[in-house]
Amino acid sequence: MKNLTKIALAAACSFAIFSGNVSAEGGAGSGPSPYIDCGIGGALFKNTPWAAAISNIIWDAGSTAITSATASPETCNGKDVAVAEFINRTYDNLIEDTAKGNGEYLTAVFDLYDCHASAQPAMTSELRSIVAQKVSAPGYSNKTSIEKSEALYFSVKQVVSQKGSSSCSAA
Repeated sequence: MKNLTKIALAAACSFAIFSGNVSAEGGAGSGPSPYIDCGIGGALFKNTPWAAAISNIIWDAGSTAITSATASPETCNGKDVAVAEFINRTYDNLIEDTAKGNGEYLTAVFDLYDCHASAQPAMTSELRSIVAQKVSAPGYSNKTSIEKSEALYFSVKQVVSQKGSSSCSAA
């Protein structure tokens, strides 16, 4: 296990160093670095490239990070990944806050998108309406927790892009 950790650390550092040099040159590969800017590592360790690379390699050998950099580099800014992970981890709390119309988890999800506090009540109202329709739809209770989290994520994205377009930095 120690050797595997050492290998992962060495590989991550190599990727971090190499990716930084390629990006700085502005040539081929000047887009987001899959191991630093994308995936779970890019979301969690925005300001620590070596930690982002290690996280991505340990998480799934970097396959998620590479896929996101290749298929949709615009998602590598970290906010969408951070929000998706937050929703997945706190789904039950977020659904409860959404049903109540307020709460720390609901505030936190809008804060992740840098939404102004003044815009959050209108966004919360819209989110409540969308979520109520989805939760009451036939078959919703049979969905997996990942599917429910995904539905909530897309609902939040919809609200942030529509209602928060001038109030959120991610809109």
